[in-house]
Amino acid sequence: MFSIMDHIGLVVADVEAAVAFYRDSFGLTEWERIELPERHTSIAVTRLGETLIELIAPTSDEAAFARFLREKGPGMHHIAYRVDDINAALAELQARGVPLIDKSPRPGIHNTLVAFVHPKAGGQGVLTELVQHQH
Repeated sequence: MFSIMDHIGLVVADVEAAVAFYRDSFGLTEWERIELPERHTSIAVTRLGETLIELIAPTSDEAAFARFLREKGPGMHHIAYRVDDINAALAELQARGVPLIDKSPRPGIHNTLVAFVHPKAGGQGVLTELVQHQH
């Protein structure tokens, strides 16, 4: 089902401060900034090999990530895996009884379709994202 790890999503309080930390501490200097005002979210991404590191900051309490930041503080939010056919992957997971947050895909950044598997699936406690790149 999974072809490769697509990205790791980290929730941060301040995107610019987080970028500065990763730049100064780890030498990750090439960052793309993405503002999603309709989602009340500011994002910075960098590529590490084939995997993206995604820094996500809520810009208001209306953001989906604001509650996570308030309750858990900054840290890992999700791991995303690439799939070739997100609809087939969701159907397969649903048939296996895996609890899904998204029953159908929605638009993601970089011309992708995304869907989330519930973090309580299998008792793993990790939010899993499926990503299909559209060509």
